[in-house]
Amino acid sequence: MHMRMRMPMLRVVALLLLATPALVACGGDSAGDDGTISEVGDSAEADTADVQDQDTGSCYTLCIDKGSTDEECSWWCGDDGKDTTESGATFDPLPDDGATGTYTVTFDHDGIERVAIVHVPASYTGASTPILLTFHGFGGTAEDHMAWADFRDLADSEGFVVAYPQGSLLDGSPHWNSAAPSADNKSDADDFGYVDKLLDTIGAAYALDDNRVYAAGFSNGGMMSFGLACYRTDRIAAIASVSGAMLDDIGVACMPAHPTSVMTLHGTNDPVIAYNGGGGAVSVQETIDYWTDVNQITGAPEETSTAGSPAVDSFVYTGGALGTEVHHHRVVEGEHEWFKLDLAGADTQRLIWDFLSRFGRDGAL
Repeated sequence: MHMRMRMPMLRVVALLLLATPALVACGGDSAGDDGTISEVGDSAEADTADVQDQDTGSCYTLCIDKGSTDEECSWWCGDDGKDTTESGATFDPLPDDGATGTYTVTFDHDGIERVAIVHVPASYTGASTPILLTFHGFGGTAEDHMAWADFRDLADSEGFVVAYPQGSLLDGSPHWNSAAPSADNKSDADDFGYVDKLLDTIGAAYALDDNRVYAAGFSNGGMMSFGLACYRTDRIAAIASVSGAMLDDIGVACMPAHPTSVMTLHGTNDPVIAYNGGGGAVSVQETIDYWTDVNQITGAPEETSTAGSPAVDSFVYTGGALGTEVHHHRVVEGEHEWFKLDLAGADTQRLIWDFLSRFGRDGAL
């Protein structure tokens, strides 16, 4: 019952509005030469999914075929629906009977209706199960992110719950407030509290393994993963960031309570969040140095290079406290995207899960 929607074209103005007045907007898209944000992902897939660009009758037919109701499709294919970041396709509400499948969670938090898509693996039996939270970028939606970064088949085969949270609006665009409250923070969204409530809500219906709660995200969603590692260390075991960054409060407000394994994937030609930092974000190397220090890793990394399109240089730091590790995959000439990698047969989703799943909140498993 999933339908991708057309991502609104967002102009890169002002700048992401989180913890610094100077951080460029980062999200479900990449910066174009004309200063606008353009879609990331396979263009053929995007063209097929852009059913809202069809005439009303064709859009309605395609929407119904995807399993949505008459009311939902009439709204989504109409002028009002086309101007929103919501989708015409919906999933059933999360059940409380242990059923498997893909569902919607909706609840009020801080006076705002918040939503997430949750996939419960077909292998779920009621036993304690890990969960991966994966966050879309600035201006993105949970459904679009699920289409690009689809962990559902992997969740079914490996036995973990995967949730795609939906950010609230900041100046009309979905975002994640990944920073601690401060005078420089232009967002007042309580996204850390939202994540707490989301985990509690899912945990009330399904048996989640509190020792194995993971976070991953793209761009601003990667920032959110770093934020959770900083400010929700009581809940988060390990994280991954794709084309994301840490904000320049590094080592100041961010003080993890325990060693935390971290994976980063970043392109050297990223035009939105520069590999070498700037605009309120620290460089990739500063990020690596920070987490190796947190994890008390002192040795040099093991370095490997994988030829291909794209080529990838990998840096693996091991020997951290409690068995923690820091991995970095440098995508040569990579831009601002959720990468389509093939490293020894592992795509980006598999690479992330194989890394995260080796750690618990108390270190290596």
